[in-house]
Amino acid sequence: MSKLIGRILATEKNPTTIDEFNFWTNSDLKLSAFDIVKVEHIDGSYTFGMIENISHITDAQSFLTNFISSDFGDVNINEPTLRVGMNYAKAKVSFNSGNLYTPVHNNAKVYLASAEEITMALGLDRIQNPLVCGSLRMYEGTPEEVTVPVRLNSKFILGPEGAHLNISGISGLAAKTSYAMFLMKAIQDRYQSDDMDDSVAFVIFNVKGKDLMAIDKPNDFSSDNPDEKERTLAEYEALGLSTDPFKNVKYYIPFTDPKSAKQSTYLTKGEIKNNIDAGQLKKFKYIYSDDKENIEMMFADIDDPTQTMESIISKIIDKEDNDFGGLSTWKDFMDKVTEKTQKGSPGDKGDISVLSWRKFKRVIRKALQDEMFANRVNNHGAECRLADELKQIRKNEVYVVDIAKLPEDKQAFVFGDAVRTIYNLKLGEYDAESIDPPSRIIIFIDELNKYASKDVPKTSPILREILDVTERGRSLGVVLFAAEQFRSAIHARVTGNCATHAYGRTNSIETSAKDYSSLPSTYKNMLTRLEQGDYLVQNPIFRSILKINFPKPIYKQFKQ
Repeated sequence: MSKLIGRILATEKNPTTIDEFNFWTNSDLKLSAFDIVKVEHIDGSYTFGMIENISHITDAQSFLTNFISSDFGDVNINEPTLRVGMNYAKAKVSFNSGNLYTPVHNNAKVYLASAEEITMALGLDRIQNPLVCGSLRMYEGTPEEVTVPVRLNSKFILGPEGAHLNISGISGLAAKTSYAMFLMKAIQDRYQSDDMDDSVAFVIFNVKGKDLMAIDKPNDFSSDNPDEKERTLAEYEALGLSTDPFKNVKYYIPFTDPKSAKQSTYLTKGEIKNNIDAGQLKKFKYIYSDDKENIEMMFADIDDPTQTMESIISKIIDKEDNDFGGLSTWKDFMDKVTEKTQKGSPGDKGDISVLSWRKFKRVIRKALQDEMFANRVNNHGAECRLADELKQIRKNEVYVVDIAKLPEDKQAFVFGDAVRTIYNLKLGEYDAESIDPPSRIIIFIDELNKYASKDVPKTSPILREILDVTERGRSLGVVLFAAEQFRSAIHARVTGNCATHAYGRTNSIETSAKDYSSLPSTYKNMLTRLEQGDYLVQNPIFRSILKINFPKPIYKQFKQ
């Protein structure tokens, strides 16, 4: 029997409607925003509502009444007159068991809902292609506390019905990477069986330290709480997930000579050697003859209103061009660029100025000093071209690309090259040199603001690639999981094309932006005090925004 907690309020100024209702309840009852209640309605049906706000009132006419009752402001006096007080809650209608959406009646009984009723009220009981995305906790801190697994339709996050995930929240407290990794862990668990119609692979970019460079190793849970491991494993089991870390993982780091003092990864030499010996790690290089067409990725942050940089790049990749067509190494290329920067240099006939060539050289010279821009790949020395590896990605494999220690311009180059390769792979441009790719490839990148913010130049080739993925990738099977600190700073066409949105803890300045205008004010306020591991999640199949919780990572964590 459900617990009776209050009655519906319907007054002349505050009537019930088909969308919302108010109810009174005991002032000591613990209720929270996002809790579900059920209300008796006509024809034996029940209407379910999600609490949006809770207020406390008394019979005092004004603040002054209370002040006078305390002997005109004596804080040590208990008021002699007992004030009649109550809580009243505002709830948004989510579902009616008889599909009757007429307003609920005054004085109708209001109950707490059971786990099964909560699942039904939120439309979680009829989910097709279920994919776990966390759990709901209702009536926290009461004997009636309920935990309900939340599953969404995988076709609304991986396509073809809807695709792409955007995660926002302030650094550290929002645990954006952890939530994205939790979802990908759930996806790998679900799609590892051979009887699935779809197959999924993952390309993950590591952008901080070595956070994601041991995701195939178990978490040792070395904390002060001895019960943490058992509790976390139990949470995974309750959600129907395995307690193993990621499987089929390969790591890719930028090439540097092992003897070099400066390495391009935060992994130790011992960790690199162990991964190479296990056949799990390769060092990637870029070769002039194969990779010169991606030079434009180095100009993602360079405003080019006159398109002179674009003209230079077009000239370089033109195979018929007599100046750049016959070159074979990056050194030969830089020598030719240097020649173009000299006054009176032959060949351009005035179509590209010497000053433009000099600007181009300033950008390109610094980047090409990196060891990953090489003359050849030693296939027997755990070396590779990243694009060649991506073309061979197979079902359920996880590729982790380490760009954490690279400068921002080279991070952009690696990311842009990889996204373009994956997009072209799914377009079928590499059919002659690749295997049949998985039907879905998920790309995860943190710090999306570096590549798709509103301030990025409109001519940015990386922004163009990201827009292609978000606007057309759904039908191709290219899915973007992206995270950033401030959602309001991201290009509107990127966030607008994401089917699923996860809002983590943020600040009040961010929630005042128009990107959050669709959220009720109570939810906006909650965003400023969400706990780590809590997210507000919006998906087309959910009847309302849900506050979900997810367990700690199951893979190895590195102490900062």
